[in-house]
Amino acid sequence: MQIALLAGGLCASPAAFSQEAAPTDVSTVRIAYLTQEVEHPPALSNLDEPPADEGLAGANLAVADNNSTGRFLKQRFNLEAVTVPIDGDPAQALRDLAAAGHRIVVLDLPGETPGALARLPEAANLLLFNAGSTDDSLRNALCAPNLLHTAPDRAMLADALAQYLAVKRWTKWLLIVGTRPEDRLYAAAVKRAAKRFGAEVVEEKTWSEDHDARRTAQAEMPVFTQGKRHDVVIVADEIGDFGDYVLYRTWEPRPVAGTQGLVPTNWHRAHEAWGAAQLQSRFKAAAQRTMLPRDHAVWAAIRAVGEAATRTRSTDPAALAAHIRGPDFTLAAFKGVPLSFRSWDGQLRQPVLLAADRSLVSVSPQDGFLHPRTELDTLGHDQPETGCRR
Repeated sequence: MQIALLAGGLCASPAAFSQEAAPTDVSTVRIAYLTQEVEHPPALSNLDEPPADEGLAGANLAVADNNSTGRFLKQRFNLEAVTVPIDGDPAQALRDLAAAGHRIVVLDLPGETPGALARLPEAANLLLFNAGSTDDSLRNALCAPNLLHTAPDRAMLADALAQYLAVKRWTKWLLIVGTRPEDRLYAAAVKRAAKRFGAEVVEEKTWSEDHDARRTAQAEMPVFTQGKRHDVVIVADEIGDFGDYVLYRTWEPRPVAGTQGLVPTNWHRAHEAWGAAQLQSRFKAAAQRTMLPRDHAVWAAIRAVGEAATRTRSTDPAALAAHIRGPDFTLAAFKGVPLSFRSWDGQLRQPVLLAADRSLVSVSPQDGFLHPRTELDTLGHDQPETGCRR
C-alpha cells in the first residue's frame, strides 16, 4: 500500500478513496491506521535506517491475514492509513476519521499522544489501539476505557530483563542513562524492576551530550564505567545516542543490557519458535524486510479485530470491542501462549523476548516467577499496583 500526501495536511492510502467494491453479501470491517511523521535525530550509524513503512507494513499484513480467514465467513477488512505530517495535528486527523464513520483506529504514535486522543469527545465511541507508545503513564494515570495497548510498556520490558538477570544472579547493576526524557523514563522502569526482583542499582551515571561516542568511546568508556562493583551494565538510551558504544568497552568485562546489548522487546528477527518463522517469512515476502517491534504491535492490534470478528461472527464495531475486552478473548501471536487484554489497564499480556543483535537469548516470564492468575502478569503493572482509574 502506497501513502500519498494530501493537501489538507494528512497522508492517506489510495485505498481510503478507492476501495474495491465488495460483494453485497459480504460484511465489511473498516480499520484505520493513524501515525505521524517524525524527525529522526542524527544517528551514530547508518546501518539500520528506519524503514519508511515501519508499522504500516504490519498493518497491511494483518489485514491480508484477516481477509484470508474472513472470506470463509463473508467478512471483508478494509484499511485506511493516515499519516500526519511533522507539523500536523493528530487530534484533527482522529476527528476526521470519526466523522468519516471509522470506529476502530490503531494509533502508531509516540509518548502520551494516544492518551490525549483517547480523551477527545469524538473518540468516546471509538475502539483505539496504542501500538506505538511504551509510556507507562498510558497504562496508569493517563489510561482510558476506550484505549487498549498492544505495544508493551517500559515496565513490562524492564521486568522481563530483571527476571532474566535475577535467574543469572546478576543482581548488582550499573545504570547508564542518556539525557533525553525517554531515557529517564526507561531508567525509572529499570529502577522499579530492580526493587521488584531483588536487584540493586549500585550506581547511576549520565552520559552527557558533549561526548561524541564515535570518536571518544574507546578512550572514555572504560574510565566512565569505573566505579562500584557491578555484575551488569544497564543502558537507558532509547534513541541510540551512545548505547552501542558501551559494549566491549567497559572497564570490567561485564555484559551490557537494556536498550542496547541484551534487549527486551515484543518482537525480534531471530524469533522462530511457536510458528513465528512462518510469520517472519510471510512478512519478509510482503515488505521486503524483516519484521520490527512496531510492525508486530500494529499487526497484533488488527489481528485482534480479525479474531474477534471470527469468534463473534459479527462485523459490528461495538460487538467486536466488547469481545476483545471480555474474559473469553485470546489472540494467537506466535509467542507460545494465548494473549489477552488486562481488564484494569487495557494492556495486552504477552511474553517478552530477550535478544541480542542476531540471536534470541531467552523469553520472559522466566520459570519460577509465579502469579495466581497468569505468569504473564508478573510483567508490568499488576492489578493491585495499577494507577489506572478508568
